[in-house]
Amino acid sequence: NGMPEITEADLRKQIEKAELDTLYVLHGEEKYLVRSYANKLIGKAAGKSFTDFNLQRFDGDAPADAIAAAVEALPFMAERKCVAVSDLNLEARSAQEISKLNELIAGIPETTVLVIYLPSVEIDYRKSAKWKAFLKAAAKYGSSVQLKLREGAELEKLLCSMASKRGCELSRQDAARLVSMCGKGLEQLSHELDKLCAYVGGSGAITKKEIDLLTPRSLETTVFSLARALLSGGYDLAYQLLDQLFFQNEEPIMILAALSSSYLDLYRARAAVQSGGSSSGLAAVFPADYKGKEFRLRNAERDGKKLSLETLRESLDILLDTDLALKSSRTSDRILLEKMIARLLLAAERERIR
Repeated sequence: NGMPEITEADLRKQIEKAELDTLYVLHGEEKYLVRSYANKLIGKAAGKSFTDFNLQRFDGDAPADAIAAAVEALPFMAERKCVAVSDLNLEARSAQEISKLNELIAGIPETTVLVIYLPSVEIDYRKSAKWKAFLKAAAKYGSSVQLKLREGAELEKLLCSMASKRGCELSRQDAARLVSMCGKGLEQLSHELDKLCAYVGGSGAITKKEIDLLTPRSLETTVFSLARALLSGGYDLAYQLLDQLFFQNEEPIMILAALSSSYLDLYRARAAVQSGGSSSGLAAVFPADYKGKEFRLRNAERDGKKLSLETLRESLDILLDTDLALKSSRTSDRILLEKMIARLLLAAERERIR
């Protein structure tokens, strides 16, 4: 039908009315939605009876010929059948395999719905020539849908409605709190909601109290608090937050990476301000780091006022030393991170004494 990508609203409408295309490609960062729409589509397309015959599933490495044979076979005692391929591995396929796939999607019979969905494969939309070409072809012969991470008000509303479907009440403000602690991924958010609803019981209200009691903070949020504690000399809090990160089984190297990126924000913001500019201009200089995350620069400009460029440079050296030690030293990772925290606190402390 030579269409561009369809929207999520179009997809919902098609599923509700059972007016299905012969091809769907579901991809994007929001894997929870990729899975949930794929299941709805597969359920609608395969019908309730004779699903053993009318639903065939393949993994991402299945040869194009095997998928084609399933697509071309007729449904059994039903008007249509479904062929589902999860995590199609396009990058590893030969040119010949890819041309077979293109041929296949160009000629799907009316009686088959082919659902290709990516519940874990991530596409590099900028760099992957194979996926670019395939998605363009998919939009031409069927429906391609990119399911992006939800943001802001839209995400908060969605969480409130997910809570009410589970028989619980959640305010917009508390939904925002949950997002600030868990990040934007619906997989994690839905898991936390299940836990909270079970805790407050049917028709209960989920409030700040329950959220703070039951929800582990995401790595980014905890590390952000850790950076602030280090800047303001909060010894006890800094070690407490490190404890919490180890308790959540975070990888030491990931803790260090997140903390380094916080300090890099501080350094860049401070350098921008000292040279007479403001941190907001940095988003244009480093789009990959700050596009859509400008708040990080605002926070860094606010928090970095306490430290000189010299101290921030010294702190980055401490982080680099720790990185090398984590990768080569036999000392326990935990001791290396505790030592790093002591050195970072000391660097900030010297600044306050000066």
